Amino acid sequence: MNVIVSNDQQNQLSNLDVDIIKSLTGVYDASEIVEMFKSFFYSKMILDVSALKNYSDLKTYELLVSGLDADKIIFLLPEGSQLCTPNFLSQLISIGIYNFTTNLNGVKYLLKKPNTLQDVEHIRKMANVQNSNETGAAVATVVSTSKVQNGSTIIGVKNVTEHAGATTFIYLLKKELAFTYGADNVIAIEIDKNDFQLFRDKNMVSVKQAEIKNAIQKYSSATFILVDLNTCTDDSFCGDTLFLMEPSTIKLNRLVTRNKYVFSKLVNKKVILNQSLLMNNDVFDFEREAGIKVFYNMPPLDERKRNGVVNDFLSKLGLLNEQVRNTGSGKIFGLFRR
Repeated sequence: MNVIVSNDQQNQLSNLDVDIIKSLTGVYDASEIVEMFKSFFYSKMILDVSALKNYSDLKTYELLVSGLDADKIIFLLPEGSQLCTPNFLSQLISIGIYNFTTNLNGVKYLLKKPNTLQDVEHIRKMANVQNSNETGAAVATVVSTSKVQNGSTIIGVKNVTEHAGATTFIYLLKKELAFTYGADNVIAIEIDKNDFQLFRDKNMVSVKQAEIKNAIQKYSSATFILVDLNTCTDDSFCGDTLFLMEPSTIKLNRLVTRNKYVFSKLVNKKVILNQSLLMNNDVFDFEREAGIKVFYNMPPLDERKRNGVVNDFLSKLGLLNEQVRNTGSGKIFGLFRR
């Protein structure tokens, strides 16, 4: 059974369909919350932070988690507030608070699948970058932990389901990286196809499989090389490989029909749900049924526009080392962006 402590977001939480054993409304000191619940048995506490006095002060949260189990508390933050910034969230993470969101979908997801430090680590990276920028430190350097070969970070992309969108996906990544690092520092290469020519971009090239290593050597001065692997089974030249799946019923069923062991081969891989309309609870169900972890849930995007969600993805991947520059704020919550 769960408890709810609410204030300004009481109306939103009244629509939460979960078992509640106790519900409080009002404004309380953190010490009062600790005193009321330190000996009270509950599964999770959904805490509207506006119910805390001085909720913008980190000391309030330090006091709270010193007396209660942080892993049992889901913090509902006011969307668009100063709390929803990399710096403040990084401070929460530093004291062991990993479960925060700005909406009911996020609350429902965290009730089923709480965050770990790994799930929120990208937020701390963003905060570090922002602080570096403010102190005049150099920006736009690669922070990816991916293997670097010949001076370039090489990222492979492979469709797992048919037509999962690798071509456009790479174009979107390339466009955003080029905005930050410069057009000539980002090269996209496709193997055994000629779809890239339709983008009319001199830095998007096509090669035969036998030519790929020579091509990588040719463009080794680039900071990033993005490779559409297509049917190429050898990705040993890639520092990291992203596996794209379009999670429609027909494509997933067709995939499993052709290879019933396909999901077992994706364990511990970076699986991206691409062109996905799944909500957070659907993603959780998919992970449970497939037995794999989803690295990112990417919605359908308009390739003619800049998309803040692409920046969010690149930050989580570790390929952006600067403050995210896009007009869509609130992208630092990863899976909880919608």
